Amino acid sequence: MTGYQALREAAAWLDLSARGRIRATGEDRVRLLHAMCTNHIQNLQPGEGCYAFFLNAQGRILADAQILALPEALLIDTEPETRCSLYAHLDKYIIADDVSLEDTTAETVAIGIEGPQAAEVLTRLGAPLPASLYSHLAWGDGLVIRFSVTGQPGFSIMAPLGRREALIRDIEAAGAVRASDQEARAVRLERGHPRYGEDITDRNLPHETQLLGALHFTKGCYLGQEIVERVRSRGGVHRFLMPLEIEGDDPLEPGAVISAEGTAVGELTSAAWSPSLGRMVALGYLRLPDIPPGAALACAGRPVRLKAAQAGG
Repeated sequence: MTGYQALREAAAWLDLSARGRIRATGEDRVRLLHAMCTNHIQNLQPGEGCYAFFLNAQGRILADAQILALPEALLIDTEPETRCSLYAHLDKYIIADDVSLEDTTAETVAIGIEGPQAAEVLTRLGAPLPASLYSHLAWGDGLVIRFSVTGQPGFSIMAPLGRREALIRDIEAAGAVRASDQEARAVRLERGHPRYGEDITDRNLPHETQLLGALHFTKGCYLGQEIVERVRSRGGVHRFLMPLEIEGDDPLEPGAVISAEGTAVGELTSAAWSPSLGRMVALGYLRLPDIPPGAALACAGRPVRLKAAQAGG
């Protein structure tokens, strides 16, 4: 069984170690993170977590992350592209606060187990099963988090770096197959699951991504909150990230123009071949108000169809 098939039908493991893992400690860690991100950090109890954006003052997205509440720390898990920039962004705002940041990426390993049978693999490992998205449970000297990078049901195991080889052997013995980055990307796009660095960048406003679960609208002030509230109350966002299917198998580059009846209405952010669908799957931003009802969409002369994103976790 290939990693692609395992992600869709069974369970596969992914090396997520390149993702940034930043620990925030100190008495003011909750107050600082609450004032810096878009979700409600003060509500989190140990063992809970949430998904959030970090914005600049203009409301543009600098990074996304899952933020986990540990007994004595907050753990910020972010994409490889934003590991260093997010650390520097947070560090810049620590002035008189009792907050210390530690980048633990190089000393730790993170392995994802994803697919319909991911929970069965964890059970065979003797690992605990966190119940809700972004919740997490201790497992020896490591941590098991309910978290997925493909949008399939999944978990992530974080542990000291020295456990890497033994952990992978145990995971494979429990039935998970290695999935490559390319295989995981194809499944991610089949499920319409965006990734920061490809589908979300510092050009984007939160509402454009349609990931409103990252936003808490009554938490009070945070960096970029004024813009988020203005968009919520007045509108003003005209383009939205949408999952797409595109006929043909020739590769398509990010930035390729999407048109409606010959008029440009958007652009691709990422695309990959789907063996199961026999066509390209993609994500792209579309100016939905500019698309006439029933208009045919095209990209590079190939028919484009909007598809519904699928729920994951």
